[in-house]
Amino acid sequence: MKKILVLCTGNSCRSQIADGYLKHFAGEKAEVYSAGVETHGVNPKAITTMAEDGIDISQNTSNNVLEYENIDFDYVITVCDNARERCPYFPTKAEKFHYNFPDPAKFVGTEEETKAEFARVREMIKTYCKDFVEKI
Repeated sequence: MKKILVLCTGNSCRSQIADGYLKHFAGEKAEVYSAGVETHGVNPKAITTMAEDGIDISQNTSNNVLEYENIDFDYVITVCDNARERCPYFPTKAEKFHYNFPDPAKFVGTEEETKAEFARVREMIKTYCKDFVEKI
Protein backbone atom coordinates (compact mmCIF):
# COMPACT_ATOMS: atom_id res chain seq x y z
CA MET A 1 0.00 0.00 0.00
CA LYS A 2 1.33 3.42 -1.00
CA LYS A 3 1.69 6.19 1.59
CA ILE A 4 0.68 9.71 0.54
CA LEU A 5 1.23 12.93 2.50
CA VAL A 6 -0.69 16.08 1.53
CA LEU A 7 0.87 19.30 2.82
CA CYS A 8 -0.53 22.80 3.17
CA THR A 9 0.19 25.77 5.40
CA GLY A 10 -2.29 25.21 8.23
CA ASN A 11 -3.80 21.80 7.37
CA SER A 12 -7.23 23.38 7.56
CA CYS A 13 -8.70 23.62 4.08
CA ARG A 14 -7.01 22.60 0.82
CA SER A 15 -5.03 19.72 2.32
CA GLN A 16 -8.15 18.51 4.13
CA ILE A 17 -10.16 18.55 0.90
CA ALA A 18 -7.36 16.69 -0.89
CA ASP A 19 -7.15 14.20 1.99
CA GLY A 20 -10.86 13.44 1.61
CA TYR A 21 -10.68 12.93 -2.14
CA LEU A 22 -7.45 10.95 -2.12
CA LYS A 23 -8.93 8.55 0.44
CA HIS A 24 -12.13 8.34 -1.60
CA PHE A 25 -10.44 7.64 -4.93
CA ALA A 26 -7.54 5.51 -3.65
CA GLY A 27 -9.55 3.23 -1.38
CA GLU A 28 -7.26 0.33 -0.44
CA LYS A 29 -4.49 1.47 -2.83
CA ALA A 30 -3.08 4.06 -0.44
CA GLU A 31 -2.80 5.29 3.10
CA VAL A 32 -3.38 9.05 3.09
CA TYR A 33 -2.12 11.58 5.63
CA SER A 34 -2.47 15.34 5.65
CA ALA A 35 -0.49 17.91 7.57
CA GLY A 36 0.57 21.52 7.69
CA VAL A 37 3.69 23.43 8.52
CA GLU A 38 1.35 24.94 11.15
CA THR A 39 -1.99 23.72 12.51
CA HIS A 40 -5.07 25.89 12.22
CA GLY A 41 -7.88 23.38 12.84
CA VAL A 42 -10.16 22.03 10.14
CA ASN A 43 -12.07 24.82 8.41
CA PRO A 44 -15.85 24.35 8.90
CA LYS A 45 -16.50 25.55 5.33
CA ALA A 46 -14.17 22.83 4.01
CA ILE A 47 -16.21 20.27 5.96
CA THR A 48 -19.45 21.68 4.53
CA THR A 49 -18.24 21.86 0.93
CA MET A 50 -17.02 18.26 1.09
CA ALA A 51 -20.30 17.07 2.64
CA GLU A 52 -22.10 18.66 -0.31
CA ASP A 53 -20.17 16.21 -2.53
CA GLY A 54 -20.80 13.22 -0.25
CA ILE A 55 -17.37 13.13 1.44
CA ASP A 56 -17.23 13.31 5.25
CA ILE A 57 -14.10 14.98 6.64
CA SER A 58 -15.78 16.11 9.87
CA GLN A 59 -13.64 13.77 11.98
CA ASN A 60 -10.34 14.91 10.40
CA THR A 61 -7.79 16.62 12.60
CA SER A 62 -5.26 19.33 11.83
CA ASN A 63 -1.78 17.84 12.12
CA ASN A 64 1.76 19.23 12.02
CA VAL A 65 4.10 17.73 9.43
CA LEU A 66 6.66 16.92 12.15
CA GLU A 67 4.22 14.34 13.56
CA TYR A 68 4.94 12.23 10.47
CA GLU A 69 8.72 12.57 10.23
CA ASN A 70 9.25 8.84 10.83
CA ILE A 71 6.88 7.67 8.09
CA ASP A 72 8.46 6.63 4.81
CA PHE A 73 6.09 8.25 2.30
CA ASP A 74 5.91 7.25 -1.34
CA TYR A 75 4.41 10.58 -2.40
CA VAL A 76 4.33 14.07 -0.91
CA ILE A 77 1.90 16.54 -2.48
CA THR A 78 2.13 20.22 -1.55
CA VAL A 79 -1.09 22.09 -2.32
CA CYS A 80 0.18 25.63 -1.77
CA ASP A 81 3.41 27.49 -2.46
CA ASN A 82 3.89 28.44 1.19
CA ALA A 83 3.97 24.80 2.30
CA ARG A 84 6.44 23.89 -0.44
CA GLU A 85 8.75 26.70 0.63
CA ARG A 86 8.44 26.13 4.40
CA CYS A 87 8.25 22.35 4.60
CA PRO A 88 10.96 21.09 6.95
CA TYR A 89 13.29 18.51 5.51
CA PHE A 90 12.87 14.96 6.65
CA PRO A 91 14.53 11.98 5.00
CA THR A 92 12.23 10.28 2.54
CA LYS A 93 12.36 8.59 -0.82
CA ALA A 94 9.02 10.17 -1.66
CA GLU A 95 8.27 11.57 -5.06
CA LYS A 96 7.24 15.19 -4.62
CA PHE A 97 4.37 16.84 -6.44
CA HIS A 98 3.12 20.41 -6.23
CA TYR A 99 0.02 22.32 -7.25
CA ASN A 100 -0.72 25.78 -5.87
CA PHE A 101 -4.49 25.72 -5.40
CA PRO A 102 -6.22 29.01 -4.56
CA ASP A 103 -7.08 29.36 -0.88
CA PRO A 104 -10.87 29.63 -0.58
CA ALA A 105 -10.52 30.53 3.11
CA LYS A 106 -8.95 33.85 2.06
CA PHE A 107 -11.72 34.65 -0.42
CA VAL A 108 -13.64 37.85 0.37
CA GLY A 109 -17.24 38.07 -0.77
CA THR A 110 -20.83 37.45 0.19
CA GLU A 111 -21.81 34.17 1.82
CA GLU A 112 -23.06 32.82 -1.52
CA GLU A 113 -19.91 33.96 -3.36
CA THR A 114 -17.73 32.35 -0.68
CA LYS A 115 -19.70 29.10 -0.94
CA ALA A 116 -19.22 29.18 -4.72
CA GLU A 117 -15.47 29.77 -4.32
CA PHE A 118 -15.16 26.80 -1.95
CA ALA A 119 -17.05 24.64 -4.46
CA ARG A 120 -14.85 25.88 -7.34
CA VAL A 121 -11.62 25.06 -5.50
CA ARG A 122 -13.09 21.76 -4.28
CA GLU A 123 -13.73 20.74 -7.90
CA MET A 124 -10.16 21.67 -8.88
CA ILE A 125 -8.77 19.55 -6.05
CA LYS A 126 -11.17 16.71 -6.83
CA THR A 127 -10.00 16.56 -10.45
CA TYR A 128 -6.34 16.69 -9.39
CA CYS A 129 -6.79 13.89 -6.83
CA LYS A 130 -8.74 11.66 -9.22
CA ASP A 131 -6.03 12.06 -11.88
CA PHE A 132 -3.27 11.50 -9.30
CA VAL A 133 -4.77 8.24 -8.02
CA GLU A 134 -5.26 6.94 -11.55
CA LYS A 135 -1.48 7.29 -12.11
CA ILE A 136 -0.25 5.51 -8.97
